[in-house]
Parts: sequence; C-alpha cells; structure tokens
Amino acid sequence: MQWKMACCRTVRLLGALALGALLAACATTIPTRTSVAHVGKTPTPHHVLVIVLENEPFRVTFGTHSPAPYLAHELTQQGLLLTQYYAIGHYSLDNYIAIISGQAPNPDTQQDCHVYSAFVRSAPGFDANGQIRGKGCVYPADVKTLANQLQDAGFTWKGYMEGMGSNPAREAAACAHPAIGAVDHTDKATVKDRYADKHDPFVYFHSIIDDAANCATHVVNLDELPHDLQRIATTPNFSFITPDLCHDGHNAPCLDGEPGGLVSADKFLREWVPRITASPAFKQDGLLIITFDEGTDDAACCGETRPAGAPEPGQFGPGGGRIGAVVLSPFVQPGTESDVPYNHYSLLRSIEDWFGLPHLGYAGQKGLRAFGSDVFNRDRSKALTRINAEKADRANN
Repeated sequence: MQWKMACCRTVRLLGALALGALLAACATTIPTRTSVAHVGKTPTPHHVLVIVLENEPFRVTFGTHSPAPYLAHELTQQGLLLTQYYAIGHYSLDNYIAIISGQAPNPDTQQDCHVYSAFVRSAPGFDANGQIRGKGCVYPADVKTLANQLQDAGFTWKGYMEGMGSNPAREAAACAHPAIGAVDHTDKATVKDRYADKHDPFVYFHSIIDDAANCATHVVNLDELPHDLQRIATTPNFSFITPDLCHDGHNAPCLDGEPGGLVSADKFLREWVPRITASPAFKQDGLLIITFDEGTDDAACCGETRPAGAPEPGQFGPGGGRIGAVVLSPFVQPGTESDVPYNHYSLLRSIEDWFGLPHLGYAGQKGLRAFGSDVFNRDRSKALTRINAEKADRANN
C-alpha cells in the first residue's frame, strides 16, 4: 500500500507540467487588489498563528472559481495575499518540519516517515547552514525548533491538532506519536480518527518529545483553542493549527461523506478564522497566516538549496511549488497583495525576527527575505489608534 501511494504521488509530480498547462488554459484571472505603501515603523506581531492546509497549487486555490471562495476571495479582501509564496519540498512532512526548524528534506521525511525511525547522522554536528546530515524521522535533541527557542526565551507556544486522541487506542490525546522504530498507523484517516502525525511537526524532535509532560502541555487537541483565545494572557505567542485529514483538504472525499479537498478546508476556515480575528490577542498585536504544505510541481524560490548528499527537495526539482498564502493582521491593509518571493524558511525567519530569536537552519540563509513593509503595509499609528479606541469601548461597556 505504501508503494502504491508513493507511486501515485510520483505520477502526480511528473504530470505537474501538463497539469499546469491545463490550469493555465482554464483558469480566469485573480481579482485585482490594491498595493499600498507602508508608512512608519514596521510593527512586531507578538501573537502569531499559522494554519497549514494540504496539497494545492496557487492557481487552483486563488483562482476566480476557486473551490474555496472564503479563502480565495473573502479572506484576501480582509488581509493580504502573498502571490509568490512557495513550499520547500514534497511530500507533506518535510514542509512542516521546515516551518518550525529550518531543516531541509531528507530521504525519510520526504516520504512522510511511515516508520517513526530515529534520525541517523552521516556526519557529526551541523553544516555551515545549520543542517544536520543523514536520514531519519525523529531528530536528535541538539536539533532545536522554534518551539524550543520561544520557550527558552520566555514566550509561549502551542500546537493545536484537530482530532488528536479521537481514538485512544491509536494515539494519545496530547503529544501523540508512535514508539521510536514503530510503524505510524496515523498515516491514514479512519471513520473515527482523522489525526495524522505527519502534519504535526513537533513530535519529530527529541528536543520536544523527550520531556513528555512539557510536550503534552504544548501539543494538544484543537478543542483547547477557543478557551485559550478568550484572554490575551492565555493566547500563546505562537500557535500552529493543523486541521484533520478531511478539513485540511488532504482527503477527498472523506470517509464520513464530507467532500474534503478545498471545500471542507474552506468550511473549516469559515468556522475558525472569525474566532481568531475576534480574539483580544489578535486585535492587540496578532498575525494569522494561512498557507499550504506543498503544491503540485517542483518550483522554488529564494535561492533554496540542500545539504551535501541530500535529495532534491522537490524530488524531481528544487522545491515544493507555488502555493500562496494569506496574511491577516491589524498591521496589514485589507485587500492588498505582495509579489515578493517567500517560502516556508522565510516564514520561520520572520517569526524568529519578531521575537528576537536567532535563525535556525535555512531560515538563516544569506539573502533570504523576512516579511517586510510589503506585508506590514498599514500605517501603524492608525492601527494602534484603532486598537486603543476598541479597548476604550470595551472598558466603557
């Protein structure tokens, strides 16, 4: 079965050029949006939320007739569309790992780690780009993540995983993962349980899972998010939100009859995005980015490279394809867009910069851009005036 899945996905990648030509012929133009120059100092978000969806190219997701109209049209009018945002590899897991650690794909993470194997080094230490060499799934304790950085610096973080623990016989309700060396049975959804380890990057690092109690406090079911959003004090500085295998668009149709794909992903966003944007922490200094793990081709941006001896990140090319991203924030002018090239390493670099953290792995690559005035394009003084006015209204009411 694993061979069959790999074969099907390989065919999909090899057919990417033909798919791109077909989509180009069929798709209509993206709705016109306004470009607004930034005025004043670049703001610093301190409540950052990331939602990662699955397996769609930019042209499908953000086209006029997108199956996800809420994401493609409503949310882009509420925020900013990054038209040149790229994944870094194929399939899923290597992209998730890149977002929180800056580590490039290796032969096992590139295949989604059907066996939860320990990483085996082929060379000691790290290379000049902070990359560990070798292959495997669970990285040694000296490989740090954004979560480790934040916690060590006194900031808060959580991974919110929809469906985790739905079937206690299959995985735990918090910090869920198999035993080292075991087959990962969360690879496929069941009618009862649609959580997948491969979309939960935190459990692939000994630097997180070795402290089981700490991990269980931080890698939790999505059901905890509504409570945490109620107050600024309980909203993590960094939140990583993973929908289940149906609601992230991975499966279509889903085993319970839901349509899956972008249709179910859009429904998920309609439920959760308003909760996030209405929260006190988001209104104060929040930023929500919604993107995808990978596209359907091997396109790349931003000088993406790989460690010596590592495979091509896109398996047949340099990257994971153009996927796009939507950014919502009080510091972002609604209805705007940026065509500056970014990738998952850029996102990690940006978050590290906002919290004053050093750059991990390829987030520190020379010349890599972090989000700048093209993203934070709203006059901060006006944004802060509005925030203060809203605070006064709440105090008076």
